[in-house]
Amino acid sequence: MRPLRNSQTPRSDAVPVRKIGLVDHIGFGNLGDDATQVAVMKHIRNRWPNAEIVLFSMNPADSRIRHGVAAYLIRAEFGNRSEGNGISAFPAQNKLKDTLRRVPLLYRLLQTLKTLTIRVPLRIFEEISFLRASFRIVKPFDLLIISGGGQLLDSWGGPWRFPYTVFKWTLLAKLSRAKCYFLNVGAGPLDAPLAKWFVRSALGFADYVSFRDSDSRDLVQKVGFTGKSQVSADCVYALSPSTALATNGAGHQEPLVGLSPMAYCDPRVYWKKDQAVYERYIRDIASFGRWLRQNHYRLTLFSTEISFDSHAIEEVKALLGNANGDLRHMVKREDIAGIDELLSTMRAMDYIVTCRFHGVVFAHLLNKPVLALSSHPKVSSLMNDLGLAKYCVDIRTCDVNTMQETFLALVANRDEIKSRMAEKAACYEKTLLTQFDQLFPRRATI
Repeated sequence: MRPLRNSQTPRSDAVPVRKIGLVDHIGFGNLGDDATQVAVMKHIRNRWPNAEIVLFSMNPADSRIRHGVAAYLIRAEFGNRSEGNGISAFPAQNKLKDTLRRVPLLYRLLQTLKTLTIRVPLRIFEEISFLRASFRIVKPFDLLIISGGGQLLDSWGGPWRFPYTVFKWTLLAKLSRAKCYFLNVGAGPLDAPLAKWFVRSALGFADYVSFRDSDSRDLVQKVGFTGKSQVSADCVYALSPSTALATNGAGHQEPLVGLSPMAYCDPRVYWKKDQAVYERYIRDIASFGRWLRQNHYRLTLFSTEISFDSHAIEEVKALLGNANGDLRHMVKREDIAGIDELLSTMRAMDYIVTCRFHGVVFAHLLNKPVLALSSHPKVSSLMNDLGLAKYCVDIRTCDVNTMQETFLALVANRDEIKSRMAEKAACYEKTLLTQFDQLFPRRATI
């Protein structure tokens, strides 16, 4: 027996869930999103040890290896990501394209015709085939969970990427008579009317909805969602790594700072492309890193996003060697492959400077004073909730002097910050445990 639509507390007499699908845009190196799934799986298994868990991701091969469960594609387009290099195998075809490009109007016309007569019909056929195959996979499921932070947004690719993906999976869940939970998701930005409709409709299909912050809930309510919902902490706070905390800077006179640049506005990978902004930001981060070394802090470059941010890390390190006194040999770069390795690396740090939301979450979990360079309202919202707003600066407007002044304040108030963070982390963990107990009651054994 399934609970009524939009019920916020599962029925005590519900039939035990036997097969669970977790839907998230994971698979290409965002360790924060992967950690979300680790936390969710951990707490489901603690309560329902015999549940069968399956992941739906952008890169099923990576997800199978990282998480040790079956995994399937979340979107059809990712099935062809590794096929080919975009270079035509026919030289004559390339020559014809080069010739046509000399007549721009004709070339654009032919490209439009190709899109309308070949590409669009092909994509529609591929999507229909993908939906049919996905429905067969989902049909035996009892529960589909959409978790992870940035699921309800249209900045990465518009309405037909994240919003449509979330909509179609919730629709498939309802068609297969599976329950559907949105578990502590983040929202925004949401600008396109179609994206708002997809998100509003998807949330309307759900049996349970919770957001990781009040700002996300406020946003979806503004776009028309009127169903019941809860606000809880980000699921990663349920990892509870505090039992393995290490002492800070053990045996070293110079404190260690973990500096985590991100590919902000990098035209190669970021959704907002601005080369000038990216270059200014990289120069400022490198100047700040040089200042840290000059003030006797050891420096480690790392990221919680191990694919997108790699160029940014390398370019910061290169700039550390371009001014007077090459510091590159004095700066360590951590090549991190997984969550355990990331947490182990961060445990050795005394202070953390990060631009990413889950960089702040990991620092908080490990009780490391953190300076946040906010590139998204979710970062400033989290720092404000932690009572650490004065240690959060806007990545768009901050400069080296601002970073230096904020860092010095962070160091001066280190003990107070750590005490505040420990208290808040315990509160978040307690809230999450209560939520998991309600959603996955232990008496519903399998």
